[in-house]
Amino acid sequence: MEDLQSVLVDRNLTVSSVPEKGRSLFVTKDFYPGEVIISQEPYVCVPNNNSVQKRCEGCFTTTNLKKCSRCQVVWYCGTSCQKLEWKFHRLECEVLSRLDNDKKKFVTPSIRLMVKLYLRRKLQNEKIIPSTVMDNYNLVEALVSRILLIFILSSNFQCNEVRFFLYILFFFIYNISIVIVLFNILFHEDMSDITKEQLLLYAQMANLVNVILQWPEINIKEIAENFSKFACNAHTICDSELRPLGTGLYPVISIINHSCLPNSVLVFEGRSASVRAVQHVPKGSEVLISYIETAGSTMTRQKALKEQYLFNCTCPRCSKLLVLKGQYDDIRESAILEGYRCKNEKCDGFLLRTTDGKGFQCQQCGLVREKEEIKKTATEINSLSEEEASKLSSAGYYQEAISIYKMIEKLQTKLYHPFSISLMRTREKILKSLMELEHWSEALAYCKLTIPVYQSAYPAIHPLLGLQYYTCGKLEWYLGETEEAVKSLTKAVDILRITHGTNTHFVKELLMKLEEARAEASYKSSSKE
Repeated sequence: MEDLQSVLVDRNLTVSSVPEKGRSLFVTKDFYPGEVIISQEPYVCVPNNNSVQKRCEGCFTTTNLKKCSRCQVVWYCGTSCQKLEWKFHRLECEVLSRLDNDKKKFVTPSIRLMVKLYLRRKLQNEKIIPSTVMDNYNLVEALVSRILLIFILSSNFQCNEVRFFLYILFFFIYNISIVIVLFNILFHEDMSDITKEQLLLYAQMANLVNVILQWPEINIKEIAENFSKFACNAHTICDSELRPLGTGLYPVISIINHSCLPNSVLVFEGRSASVRAVQHVPKGSEVLISYIETAGSTMTRQKALKEQYLFNCTCPRCSKLLVLKGQYDDIRESAILEGYRCKNEKCDGFLLRTTDGKGFQCQQCGLVREKEEIKKTATEINSLSEEEASKLSSAGYYQEAISIYKMIEKLQTKLYHPFSISLMRTREKILKSLMELEHWSEALAYCKLTIPVYQSAYPAIHPLLGLQYYTCGKLEWYLGETEEAVKSLTKAVDILRITHGTNTHFVKELLMKLEEARAEASYKSSSKE
């Protein structure tokens, strides 16, 4: 910890312990919008490969891939990425090659991430690859865990023989139903179903890692605990347009705490993670990022944080419920983002439940929607399979997916507030499918429908808002609406130069597009004159 502190001091940062938060990262100088507060390479990372899509182990690309001829699990785009990863993959290749084809099917990205964690520790311990203050296994050990195995080690079991018997069942039985019944008996329903499932999942995954590595000295309980650390601390590696590529563990960046009103944002360039200030972060302030999607009500955000990270957020946005005006603002926000629309289509008021509980009344015009009417429309929406549409889209049947999504959209338009997150998400899916089909005019129309909702749901400086302006600008430019394209691309640049930085390849390309669009708009204007 002292070594890390000394390195962070040189970067104008320090780690301090905060009550109810634990370790927290603070700045020791002022940081301004767009400045990089901290960057880190992953301790370990893996591409999010699945049966449909594979990515290169080194650069995460999906083109020109070839499978490792020995292990038949890892993919590379060429010799340069393969050579770069060879010291590491040599060991991984050896352990994966021992598995038969049936067992290889269970080697998910999460399993590989854990295998790589232990292989990297081994290589660093043996001095085959270097370790630094910012890159060593001690940083992983210091991470917070959501582990629940401690329950097993508690005094609930008075007999060592019973405890041993439980361990054997817990780590080596694969019949889930038998293990759940066993837990129900032994724990007397003291734990929720989710807790039991999570315990079983960690245990089985730990056992599989043990089977893969076959190291006599391996500690299965430690592996299970590290899986629980992944749940709290691993980050989804995204490209510049926030499309997921892989998963990585960044132990120093993981010290940064959450806020629903963050002063910083986490973005990636390749596999490198950077935290940039999105507002002025005064000296002595805590660095805060968002762990979750922040477009949602306080209740929705709190639920997501509790389920994934096991804490209640007390950031200013969540704490405003303690103030009367804040309570009203939060109720209004929830009713708009997740509530129903007024019966009067020309009214954009938000609805609250009536005192008798039989309906919802518009707070602007006073009209009431009956509860049964709302329930009927919601049932119709649920009868349409959004999952089926998603599968069709993934399989390349975009027109068929659009047909289902548009039926859902039609019903959602009747049910939800115009600024509803659910409606926006559906329109986003339609937009993406339309772009795949190159239906540019209709895609632009849908993109413009989402912009006001993005403006309402996100802060003024947010990468998702910037990227939506970018999409809008590209479509406008392609369709010859050059002046509008310049406006949209300018808005995109104003945001993304802060969230992504002006030196990144993505923003440099965006700036070039903007300059070209401006030149074209200027030429068109002069031609008219």
